[in-house]
Amino acid sequence: MTLTNDRAGPAELFGRRAGPGEALAGDAAAIAAACHAMAARFRRGGRLFTFGNGGAATDAQHVAVEFVHPVIVGKRALPALSLTGDVATLTGVGTSAGFAEVFAHQLRCFGGPDDIALGITPDGRCGNVLRGLGGARSLGMLTVALAGGDGGALGRGEAVDHLVVVPSDDPRVVKEVHVTAYHLLWELVHVFLEHPDGAAPARDAQVRP
Repeated sequence: MTLTNDRAGPAELFGRRAGPGEALAGDAAAIAAACHAMAARFRRGGRLFTFGNGGAATDAQHVAVEFVHPVIVGKRALPALSLTGDVATLTGVGTSAGFAEVFAHQLRCFGGPDDIALGITPDGRCGNVLRGLGGARSLGMLTVALAGGDGGALGRGEAVDHLVVVPSDDPRVVKEVHVTAYHLLWELVHVFLEHPDGAAPARDAQVRP
């Protein structure tokens, strides 16, 4: 997902963000369902593992630190780890087993059935993210993903329990909306942890393109 020779004016640049932002708001119930499921895993002692490539790798690290070190005083710290931060492991696994295995390998070592895997991919087509989520699903982990465009292979497959798709082909817009989406994930997970007797969202309210 790349852009070339983009000469859009200010009005068009702002306009590109309106639809995807409105789509995220329209997915509120489905996002709440994902957060309810995540809160249930945390309540059972589960951990969150995040991963992505390039700019999404830094998003994965951002998500993890939000949970481990909340910016809002008084919020509970929750166990989370980004699989993109250990250069020695990434390069070691990449050299011996191939780059497609860098996340799946780590999840096999660290993950368990009470845990959560959150993969981030701007177009839903990142091979190692797909393999990581598929491996997590086979371990019984809850799988959540943020994608863009039409959701790519993630939108067509069965590896993800909760998929948030930003309907845009502009990677900048996708990234911006992903930041809002994972901030919502953090906030709503805490809402469900703090109010465990609240009504659960509908089971069929999953985000799909």
